[in-house]
Amino acid sequence: MSKFKKKNTEGTPAISTASLPDIVFMLLFFFMTATTMKDTDLKIENTLPKANQTAKLHKKEYVMYIYAGKPSERYRATLGGTDRIQLADKMASPSEIKNFIITERAQRNSDDEKYLTASLKIDRQVKMGLVSDIKLELRKIEQLKVNYTTAKGNPVE
Repeated sequence: MSKFKKKNTEGTPAISTASLPDIVFMLLFFFMTATTMKDTDLKIENTLPKANQTAKLHKKEYVMYIYAGKPSERYRATLGGTDRIQLADKMASPSEIKNFIITERAQRNSDDEKYLTASLKIDRQVKMGLVSDIKLELRKIEQLKVNYTTAKGNPVE
């Protein structure tokens, strides 16, 4: 009769790294699809006013953003301290809104033009005169779909 001997293994076996590249590529593809890039570099301070009755825009690809507010600390030395308008990445005057809207419409399909919305992201401290200038320029170019972007909260606070 023979005796069976148990092999004495020293320590645990090494972890297989054969599937490691697959895991790395899965993580890479996940982060590539899940992240979004910033569209514009905001050069103004933009503390949005609060509202308690809000609705969410569903198709953001049809939205043109117009920002208004005081220049941020970084740009205050060159741009001054008065309220300014930012269209995409550049500072503008109310008269330049017309060209901005025309170029945004030209970049889109003519069928999508009826869905385009001008979204006003205006700081809570901006003077109403600048807001009415923006609205007047939008009326002149017949951009009548306008959205006011707010933060959700109590407007009285």
